[in-house]
Amino acid sequence: MIEYDLLVLAGGEGERMGRVSKAEVQVAGRAMLDRVLDAADTARCSVVVGPGRLARPGVPAVLEDPPLGGPVAGLAAGLAALGPAGDIPVVVLACDAPRAARAVPLLLDALARDPGADVAWLIDAEGRAQRLVAAYRRAALRDAVDALGDAGGVHGASVGRLTGALRHVDVADPDALGDDVDTWQAAEQIAALIEAEET
Repeated sequence: MIEYDLLVLAGGEGERMGRVSKAEVQVAGRAMLDRVLDAADTARCSVVVGPGRLARPGVPAVLEDPPLGGPVAGLAAGLAALGPAGDIPVVVLACDAPRAARAVPLLLDALARDPGADVAWLIDAEGRAQRLVAAYRRAALRDAVDALGDAGGVHGASVGRLTGALRHVDVADPDALGDDVDTWQAAEQIAALIEAEET
């Protein structure tokens, strides 16, 4: 396995699910965050961006300042917590994609095979880039965050704006590993899929 650091974004408000903490929603008997943090088992260093109660043994939780600044502000806070660490890539996973940990080897391999790419991300069945299920070259992500900071700040900035200038490699996702949970119906559907996979 290629060495990497893990950054999990877990600070959203879950508006479409009644303002629950999506990180703590149970899917097939485990919190979504814990399923995503399966990827921490092979990471050099891991951090959760979210409230302090989401910290796990060996995995601290940090928050952007001010809180609720959106995913780009969360990325900035997570990167600061991980530190510079040379050229080790940073795998970014959203906490509401409970099967995403299984995509990590695919993303790292794709990034390693394309030295000109800044990021490898999953592409869903509709052809949409899953920018929060991705492996980033650390320097490229740091530079993109810094550029947004210099251009008015990361609070409220869109991930599309952050990644717009990055050179990317697309990774097909035929098993829908990057599918996220935005509704209770989606949670039930992914739970059923996980249960079938784990039996």
